[in-house]
Amino acid sequence: MKDPKSIMPASFVSFRSRWGAAVCAQTQQTSNPTLWLTEWAPEPRDVYWSNLSIPFVSLTVRRLIIGVAFFFLNFFYVIPIAFVQTLANLEGIEKALPFLKPLIESPPIKSFIQGFLPGLALKIFLIVLPTILMYMSQFEGLISQSSLERRTASKYFIFLFFNVFLGSIVTGSALEQLDTYLHASANDIPRIIGVAIPMKATFFITYVMVDGWAGVSLEILRIRAFVLYHLKNFFLVKTEKDREEAMDPGSICFYWSEPRIQLYFLLGLVYAAVTPLLLPFILVFFALGYVVYRHQIINVYHQRYESGAQFWPNVHLRIIVALIASQLLLLGLLSTKGLEEATPVLLVLPILTFWFHKYCTHRYKPAFVRNPLQEAMRKDTLEHAREPNFDLKSYLADSYLHPVFKSDDVDKFYVAEDPGAEEVIVATKRQSRRTTPVQSKYDGSDRLSVPDSIPER
Repeated sequence: MKDPKSIMPASFVSFRSRWGAAVCAQTQQTSNPTLWLTEWAPEPRDVYWSNLSIPFVSLTVRRLIIGVAFFFLNFFYVIPIAFVQTLANLEGIEKALPFLKPLIESPPIKSFIQGFLPGLALKIFLIVLPTILMYMSQFEGLISQSSLERRTASKYFIFLFFNVFLGSIVTGSALEQLDTYLHASANDIPRIIGVAIPMKATFFITYVMVDGWAGVSLEILRIRAFVLYHLKNFFLVKTEKDREEAMDPGSICFYWSEPRIQLYFLLGLVYAAVTPLLLPFILVFFALGYVVYRHQIINVYHQRYESGAQFWPNVHLRIIVALIASQLLLLGLLSTKGLEEATPVLLVLPILTFWFHKYCTHRYKPAFVRNPLQEAMRKDTLEHAREPNFDLKSYLADSYLHPVFKSDDVDKFYVAEDPGAEEVIVATKRQSRRTTPVQSKYDGSDRLSVPDSIPER
């Protein structure tokens, strides 16, 4: 409290009106753009406090370091991807390990190697990757949990696109047709990839079954959470608070679940015109995922924060990337079928798709970034007319208090100070309200989503 070196180079400022907050957050305050930076603050639950102490100058250096590290991580992960693809090729295994030929030729082992082993091995290699990418995003210096998850999800999708999707196609066909790749010109590479796409349909079917179907089943069973709870309950739980923390289900991890869903969406778009046999497997995954994740989000997981749908622009961008990739790969496939005359006509598709993305970006993305002054003034006027005595200051008094100053002892002291104050209870299906202290869902009205009565502390 008294050490001047402990003061963070950041602060949260509250305004009496939305109009004043919008003007300050969306304008440049000084002639030097790096001297005084203002931006919309994340909601109190969304703040990632550890990164608020990072100086602004070091943020650019950190992001450069992470960019280089992410490039090399993508590059070197091709090695295990290529190893996985060799497992799908029995001839390659027999050439590399001839003493295993009698074992491989047995029908059960052969069916397992060709069916589930490649997808299972790839799933194992990808288990720790989202955690590594999250640590990389935290090192970049982002100040909110939602921005950390969005940045990690973007990295994870890039990785899945280049290594799992394109890597599985290119490395698999390269191992099978290495001589063709080495002696082919650059103009023939799209044609070779077009030939390789149908050859990898079986691998992606098994990958959807191993990663998608099995992942949905494990999500509803929650075996990991079940085991961890009993371990914590046996070794760590001593008080009722410890038991509540051990039973905490956590929140859904958007940074690894959402990119996986969009990978299956990409596979469906690519193979819809190439190998439609893959589509029923993807449709079954989406049907199961809708039922399971809907139940988990409503009844199991906590909502750690509310970001105001900030995920959607990134999701929209990845959908556009999947559409353009599927159209370009379809052009490469048609060129192998002697339909070169149709290629110039189909080139219009990616151009129109990109134009549609630019239109949506200019038309709708500002709504996710800026708050219009017209809407801010309208809501301020309505609030003053409907609730002239509304006191926002008491509600915001300790909303952005650093977690180190929030303890059970302090809360008990304040409760003892005013025993007559009634606790505000929000209706919820979950047993614990430890991470959801107030209602965060916007009800569609013009009123603030705050408790009707706030105890005086």
